[in-house]
Amino acid sequence: MPSPSTNRKVRARALRKPETMARITASVYTSHVPAIGAALDLGKSAEPYWQPVFAGYEFSKQWLKANRPDIIFLVYNDHATAFSLDMIPTFAIGTAAEFAVADEGFGQRPVPKVMGHPELASHIAHSVIQQDFDLTIVNRMAVDHGLTVPLSLMCGALDPVKDAWPCPVIPFAVNVVQYPVPSGQRCFALGQAIRRAVESYDTDLKVQIWGTGGMSHQLQGARAGLINRAWDNAWLDQMIADPQACAATPHIDYVREAGSEGIELVMWLIARGAMSDVNPDAINSGAAHAHSVGVRHRFYHVPASNTAVGHLILENP
Repeated sequence: MPSPSTNRKVRARALRKPETMARITASVYTSHVPAIGAALDLGKSAEPYWQPVFAGYEFSKQWLKANRPDIIFLVYNDHATAFSLDMIPTFAIGTAAEFAVADEGFGQRPVPKVMGHPELASHIAHSVIQQDFDLTIVNRMAVDHGLTVPLSLMCGALDPVKDAWPCPVIPFAVNVVQYPVPSGQRCFALGQAIRRAVESYDTDLKVQIWGTGGMSHQLQGARAGLINRAWDNAWLDQMIADPQACAATPHIDYVREAGSEGIELVMWLIARGAMSDVNPDAINSGAAHAHSVGVRHRFYHVPASNTAVGHLILENP
């Protein structure tokens, strides 16, 4: 039988207000084609070639305004701007207060600088490393089109001086350029670890996690220009409905079916792994299917500068 003091402690806990915590409210997935950024920056978004691409994000821009997060955790890959063959981290988290826009050889994109969130970023780094994922902590780096193009697609054109992105952004760079690259299963499990990290942060924050890159494309060699509509859409179907099975897709399938750059899709699995329906606690309790994610928007278009553009918004219940 519990002692009187134990009973008092239990009653005291029951009377306490629920603890505040950060939470992941939604995930956003999108390609980050550099030519999309150039089209927007040069005022070409209404041209016949580009108009169908940007039309696919009109709903998303309104959705983001109506569901503005406190922080965006943005998963992307660096394109030899912050990192090079001299140093290739598999997973790198930006913990700085701000991040300059990179010059990728044509000058900086005319977009606002990216403000970070050092407190949450540092907390996530600590928590995820304690969950046995090795992260590189980056206190200073420039961010390239892999990060800024998704922001532009979701926010529209912004003045680099007068405007600002809607909220702080935590950059999370994944190596999908130089082999060996992380597996889909590793990325999916990392997403679950990031979710646990966010939920252990004792401040009431709405966090969105974005997975970027892909879809099918190859930029060099005999198969340059490869696009595989059927495979892309089947992969999207599976990522939504059965993400664990999708995460088991081997690397060779991405290369064979989606081209050499199709491997960028493993970054979408980080965002998918962070959603509530694949929370290990929910799965273990048997409640996973009772709280499935909601598909708010889905878009697919080819081509955009030799790339298949995919886009998806998922919301937690």
